[in-house]
Amino acid sequence: MSVVEKHNAARRRIVEAARTIVGERGFSAVGISQILEVASIPKGSFYHYFDSKEAFGEELLRIYMDDYLQKMDTLFSPSVGNAADQLFAYFRFWQETHVDGKIGDKCLIVKLAAEVSDLSERMRRILDSGTAKAIDRIARTIAQGQNEGCVRQGMEPQVLAGALYQLWLGATLMVKITHRSQPFEKTWLASERLLLP
Repeated sequence: MSVVEKHNAARRRIVEAARTIVGERGFSAVGISQILEVASIPKGSFYHYFDSKEAFGEELLRIYMDDYLQKMDTLFSPSVGNAADQLFAYFRFWQETHVDGKIGDKCLIVKLAAEVSDLSERMRRILDSGTAKAIDRIARTIAQGQNEGCVRQGMEPQVLAGALYQLWLGATLMVKITHRSQPFEKTWLASERLLLP
């Protein structure tokens, strides 16, 4: 392994170790000393790997979005079923990511979007680009489903994809506010009515 590969592997290890506490507490509430502690690296090493906490946040979101989009690609594959099956497998994954007991593993998009979009333009752009790619994947699957006849016709795939993504984002925030799963249940029903013929 080259020096660059070792450096990049160490950066990823730090990011992955710290992801849980950032997912639990938020970006601003987690200090560099806490990141060092959970990553088990010596004090002073942080700036060897990242120029700033913001640079760490950018790498955290970049890695998270790459992993998230890979998960979507797995769910939107023919092995899952037809396009409607794939879409509802994605919604099930979304819902299961936010159930009780998985606090640190929850979606960083939902957890950090409002917070970091006001703090860092570079971090906001990573979220903007990543969510646009997620919506594009949903739109392609909707278009495929409309061609297959398993997804309702009548709305442009990109418009419907954006509406569904925003619906699930809103439901996730309501689950956080209410501490109940009812917003997901209603969103599931709304998704069925929007998607199924």
